Amino acid sequence: MPHAAVAAVPRAALLTISAPLRDSLAAAPYEPPAGSSASVKSLLAALLPSPSPPPPQAQAPAGKEAGDLLLFCAAVLAASPEYPALHWVPAGLAGAAAAAVKEMAAAGGWGSVGEMVVAVAPEVVPLLKAVVKDSCVDADSDEIGAVKPPKEHAAVAAHQFRWLVSQVSYPKLGDLCWLVIPCALTTLDHWSPEVKVQGMVSFVHIAKNVKVTELSLYEDAILDACCQNIPADDELWYQVIEVSVLLLTYTQRSNPRSPWYDRMLSEMLGHLERQPLNKERRVAWLTLIGPVFDAMGLFLLAHFRRLFSLFFQWIHTDDDKTVLLTLKQIHAIIKLTWIRKSPYTLRLVDELVLLYKESATRSNREVMRDHILEILVLLQKCKGQQFEEAWKKHELDPDLTMLLSTFNELLYKK
Repeated sequence: MPHAAVAAVPRAALLTISAPLRDSLAAAPYEPPAGSSASVKSLLAALLPSPSPPPPQAQAPAGKEAGDLLLFCAAVLAASPEYPALHWVPAGLAGAAAAAVKEMAAAGGWGSVGEMVVAVAPEVVPLLKAVVKDSCVDADSDEIGAVKPPKEHAAVAAHQFRWLVSQVSYPKLGDLCWLVIPCALTTLDHWSPEVKVQGMVSFVHIAKNVKVTELSLYEDAILDACCQNIPADDELWYQVIEVSVLLLTYTQRSNPRSPWYDRMLSEMLGHLERQPLNKERRVAWLTLIGPVFDAMGLFLLAHFRRLFSLFFQWIHTDDDKTVLLTLKQIHAIIKLTWIRKSPYTLRLVDELVLLYKESATRSNREVMRDHILEILVLLQKCKGQQFEEAWKKHELDPDLTMLLSTFNELLYKK
């Protein structure tokens, strides 16, 4: 059986494995981020084992060198051109790091990189959490004027953490919830978008690879963190909605009465109401919100005023994607709620008819009109007399001859 600690990797093996990493790192071009004196390259270099053994009095705890080497590889393998802290990492170094983690796992007697990460995580994850936490802005801190680590250190730690989490899947990840969830929450609490987004990506992976019962101890803290991040920067909005929808529906799916549904949807709608013309935000939300609507069902009625206020704005934007996504969600809500006791039927019919006329100049005209007809047929089925009253005033409109003809054909087929 392999040892469940990084000390299982002999130092001689670590030196052999790290040699090509050291050479590739030394050759990599690097400039510190603008306005920062912190060198991420130097930070990574310090994680490589020294070729010369340290004197006895300076020796680190057993296994620290192996843990540091794994963190070096985690940082390099988490690198991407879109992430400022690690965008400079060359492909050659990433390839060498991918080979190195496999060699480390073999040298330590683990069957895979994932098994090695499970064994090593209790030793390295607390270190990463501490780095992120130490660079947070803490209004309650008693240490006035305390020197905090550079933001880049927290960014690297968050990338390392995300990579480590991504190496462990179901069912093993569930055994590490006690360790990885507090660290992921710490990244969500950070002020830097680059740190936050790594926590969000980590939570998406966690939710997909653990049982809901394994999240039960942490669900309130997780969902509260999601709510706190909904007002995040534009660059994070898609990830915020993605992780919030996933975690909300996963942890509360069997309970549409859960107050978390109301709170989360209210937070999202409030933010969209403040920026209704922000295309990126509304498109992301309309794309991702469906599972929340499905889970809430009739409980969506309490949010109709705010939902339809936004929908009526969005179906008349000059952005075809927004219009199509809005029509899709209107159709879904009608099916889920049968828009019971809703005062919005009359106006919805008028707005759809207006959109039908406006769509004449749209490139996606036919697709839009198909959606409009589907909604009108559904409204007629569920609202009956109320729909007929709204529909009468449009029956003699000469601009709607085609709509009326197609609508009647569809209604007859139904």
